[in-house]
Amino acid sequence: MARPSAADSFKNLYTHGFVRVAACAPIVAPADPAANAEAILKFWREADAEGAAILLTPELSLTGYAIDDLLLQDSLLNGVEAALAKLKAESEKLFPILIVGAPIRLRGALYNCAVLIHRGEIIGIVPKSFLPNYREFYEKRYFGVAPDRHVHAIAFLDGGTNFGANQIFFHADNPDFTFHVEICEDFWAPTPPSSKGALAGANILFNLSASNITIGKAEDRAVLCDSQSRRAIAAYVFAASGNGESTTDLAWDGQIIAYEMGEKIAEGERFSRDPKLVIADIDVGRIAQERIRVGAFRDAAARLRDELYLWSRIRFEQELPKGALPLKRKLDRLPFVPDDLAKRDRDCFEAYNIQVAGLAKRIEATNTKRVVIGVSGGLDSTHALIVIARAFDLLGLPRKNIVGVTMPGFATSDETKQSAWALMNALGIDAREVSIGPLAQRMLEDLDHPAARGEPVYDVAYENVQAGLRTDYLFRLANKEGGFVVGTGDLSELALGWCTYGVGDHMSHYNVNGGAPKTLIQYLIRWVADSKLFDAAVSKTLIDVLNTEISPELIPGAAPQSTQAVVGPYELQDFNLYWLTRYGLAPSKILFLAWSAWREKYDYATLKSWLELFLKRFFANQYKRSAVPNGPKIVSGGALSPRGDWRAPSDAAATTWLNELHANSPDKLD
Repeated sequence: MARPSAADSFKNLYTHGFVRVAACAPIVAPADPAANAEAILKFWREADAEGAAILLTPELSLTGYAIDDLLLQDSLLNGVEAALAKLKAESEKLFPILIVGAPIRLRGALYNCAVLIHRGEIIGIVPKSFLPNYREFYEKRYFGVAPDRHVHAIAFLDGGTNFGANQIFFHADNPDFTFHVEICEDFWAPTPPSSKGALAGANILFNLSASNITIGKAEDRAVLCDSQSRRAIAAYVFAASGNGESTTDLAWDGQIIAYEMGEKIAEGERFSRDPKLVIADIDVGRIAQERIRVGAFRDAAARLRDELYLWSRIRFEQELPKGALPLKRKLDRLPFVPDDLAKRDRDCFEAYNIQVAGLAKRIEATNTKRVVIGVSGGLDSTHALIVIARAFDLLGLPRKNIVGVTMPGFATSDETKQSAWALMNALGIDAREVSIGPLAQRMLEDLDHPAARGEPVYDVAYENVQAGLRTDYLFRLANKEGGFVVGTGDLSELALGWCTYGVGDHMSHYNVNGGAPKTLIQYLIRWVADSKLFDAAVSKTLIDVLNTEISPELIPGAAPQSTQAVVGPYELQDFNLYWLTRYGLAPSKILFLAWSAWREKYDYATLKSWLELFLKRFFANQYKRSAVPNGPKIVSGGALSPRGDWRAPSDAAATTWLNELHANSPDKLD
């Protein structure tokens, strides 16, 4: 077999710490193990073709769940063993591990079990720990409770295997690919076995279920899967019985869902007459990284050290697929902004009010009645101003106590200046205009700068003379007015170092935008406009600002100076920022995620070049982040304040990260 190319290996999800799992709810033939085995085998082959490492089926999928006393018939149980023997033989030719539900006879009792089959072996049998015996369920009529917390070696189907609830299964070559299995009622219990399974090291938690459907129950299951994946810092994959189960007294919906640390990553169609395989690509690398960060997880495991020591850890070998195998999982292009409209509305409400509440508290704490802000007509100052106006309204302070100053310089456009004035007038604040041109010209002359003589030399000094004068004026004005300066610089600019250090837009008395990435600010402004928190004139101006090119407006020219042409598209750099700082992912993996999410808009070479620039700028500008003003944390992706989520030395270089990127990503991608 030919060795896959570097490009194909890069395109393989397993290369980057993902594991593909599949789940299904086959049409059940009640009390017919042979027919059910054939239905499962069909899905198993499909999962094999998809490159899935595991296939999950529902509870008692070999017999059907709602067959009552037929579970105690020898004919049925003999049929189960024959069906398992067939599946075991078929597994020789199939890549995925099969997790199949079956009643298993053992030592004078019958157990409701998950049977794990792989490459001609039964690698484990996991009995259900908690048996429901209330309402419509009478499992203790048929099944024994898992014997104790020990795992037993047993003979089964002409071979040996392990039997017990307390076992986890780990891949021989990928320690992050470790999983645990529980069954239906287990995760409704106050102490789900999967909680200890996670603490024992399992990153993926599976649940075979035969939960019948009633009004609202699907949402309850989803909440449990969501919460367990958050609490256990794991992925949780759930498959419930569906079409074909007996409806004598119950009904079934075949719900299949997968969550990863609180994020729903896959979902199947409920009540389907034609069940489909559901694929979930799980980032076990990210899960492992998050557990390193969360000390409470380690502390919880330490408290159960003696008990967890007794758990069995079953090693399995599985040669993972080679060659191209792209993600099927949908990735948010803007990880700071939810794709779901309801969640986006909620997040914008919370983000805006976090900023307003933070500023209101600072105003109260300083007993200050006035604030000063520079208003450029761009995104950041526009948003900061509508945060200030809302805070003043809530505190019962007059908006005339907000001093807004637009400070045109050498390259200020009429469009942005008009937007600044329109917004200040619409909000009814104390609006002023001060041209920094004469002072900037004088300073350039004092510096003997070529631009002072009319030469087109537009270097850093030329730009920062303007940025510094604006900030200097605002601070002195705040002294005069007895107020403080509200900053406008955002999280994305801090990440990229796109701010003038010290006496520049880097500094303020309080920065409401310091925890907000640029991509979120765009949505926040639109949300404020749509929510009608201010009058129609304000909303119109906000929409006009959103349609303006992002520019520092420091260098004159026929075309507006473009920030994104220098530092990269903010939508990409915010993507890189999120995955680097929130989860500490390797740059090659960030590139793979960016390629998976953005390849329809940006080619591979473009994605890689902007990521390289991001890494260089991010590390080179840590010194600016080490001295940022106060401001509220807003997004779960973190903040860059040294007093919050991100603490790093100012002298570290990007060398290690750039080396990793170059070593583990191809130069070209076909």
